[in-house]
Amino acid sequence: MSTVKAQEIVESQQQRRVELHTGLDENARANVVAKLSKVLADHYLLMLKTHNYHWNVRGPLFKSLHDLTEEHYDDLFEAIDELAERIRALGHDAPDTFSEYIEISEINEAKKGIADLEMVADLVGSHENLIGNMRTTLEEAEKVGDEVTVDMMVNRLSVHEKYAWMLRSFIEK
Repeated sequence: MSTVKAQEIVESQQQRRVELHTGLDENARANVVAKLSKVLADHYLLMLKTHNYHWNVRGPLFKSLHDLTEEHYDDLFEAIDELAERIRALGHDAPDTFSEYIEISEINEAKKGIADLEMVADLVGSHENLIGNMRTTLEEAEKVGDEVTVDMMVNRLSVHEKYAWMLRSFIEK
């Protein structure tokens, strides 16, 4: 039995691209994809942060925050796939490495050793940052007539505004 080397496969394949005829020109799609890529990276890093806080929360709010963060990171995981697939449907590759996510996202890593309410405040700030980026993406999509991305952003905005409100409620008196 002979083995095939990866180099042989790459050299023997032709790269093919099929032109898109979806009513959005390449420039419009590229502009939306640039914004969507940032939203995707924000979702990914927020999912990691939320999951980290889910594991490491302590104190009297443990059960409530543990359950809420699990609900949030599950939703974020599903949204990541939808966002990446939208980028692909627009004819571009989705960002797919941590270094790319870190470069284009404004979401900071989870902080170590912080109290439960500090975790909540950090998550609120991350959701609000993401909300701002989604609004920018929504505006770009509206400008070029990309109704599918507009709809996606409206739906995700609703989710993240609700999550930010729920988290803020832990802090407010």
